[in-house]
Amino acid sequence: MVNKMNGRIPFLLKPAAKDYLWGGCRLNDDYGKKIDMSPLAETWECSTHPDGQSYINSGFYKGCSLGEVLKIHPDWLGYHPLCLTNGKPELPILIKLIDAKADLSVQVHPDDAYAMKYENESFGKAELWYVLDAEKGASLICGFNQNMDKDKIRREIETGTIERFLNRVLVNKNDIFYINPGMVHAIGAGVVIAEIQESSNLTYRLYDYDRVDKNGKKRELHIDKALDVAILSSSIDPRQPMRVLKYKKGFASEIIKKCKYFQVDRLLINADNHENVNEYTTSSNSFHAMLCTEGYGELSGDDFTLELCKGECIFIPADSVKMNLHGRVEILDISC
Repeated sequence: MVNKMNGRIPFLLKPAAKDYLWGGCRLNDDYGKKIDMSPLAETWECSTHPDGQSYINSGFYKGCSLGEVLKIHPDWLGYHPLCLTNGKPELPILIKLIDAKADLSVQVHPDDAYAMKYENESFGKAELWYVLDAEKGASLICGFNQNMDKDKIRREIETGTIERFLNRVLVNKNDIFYINPGMVHAIGAGVVIAEIQESSNLTYRLYDYDRVDKNGKKRELHIDKALDVAILSSSIDPRQPMRVLKYKKGFASEIIKKCKYFQVDRLLINADNHENVNEYTTSSNSFHAMLCTEGYGELSGDDFTLELCKGECIFIPADSVKMNLHGRVEILDISC
């Protein structure tokens, strides 16, 4: 049983973990996860989804699930309309780290309307990929390289030749890709990404390279549903958006993505404990989640100090206490 606490103090999160067959070891080796799982494909850093909840890892509620705490303090989500689902407070986003040692399946996600009508789910799945690292020659799949139809796709899947019609895009560290519902896509081998998405686990697998899992079984495909929602026209190669950094002493920021589902800002902090300390607050409109992608920093206030290391995530309630942010650190700052 959890007791109430009214202070809006930020807290560290402990992720859920997934051992999908395409995963590697970099989330442990490079991002300090210390999770006894191999392969370690994904960590769900900020999640209240029933398929993988994150847990509180500091402060008064340490050991409780994030979903449990937000039921006690729904006002910590903020008053943005996205934080109300069918009139009930709910975290609308899910933040992941993904290590693709091998290619992910070719897949597609439904939009909100399809998810509600056919899956009885509140959210479809729009997602943003921020590339944290990429091996030389690594690529992603984004759509088709020519116009397709459902019958042709089925034939090519049956004969194992669908890959020649997929639009592959070379990828580099710090690239940004926004994947709308309906876009056929896949993360390629050798890529580590931070993914910010709607709070959904609806994935329709279109093709999986005829792979088998550790039990020798092929993973389920969802071809009918995938073709129901997939965009079948030829895709234009995604272009990297114009990036505009705003600077002040010891601090720089840029808007990575602002859409109807979330906003993602990148913060670059270069300030030690004694100078250029940056004040940080949240409004009553939205919670914030900070995902550290490089370096080391601290978030501190009158009653707390949280260390923020590469790979760690902090949840900050809406209308939080005043804080200071310092160190040498890069952060993705996610809100509604």
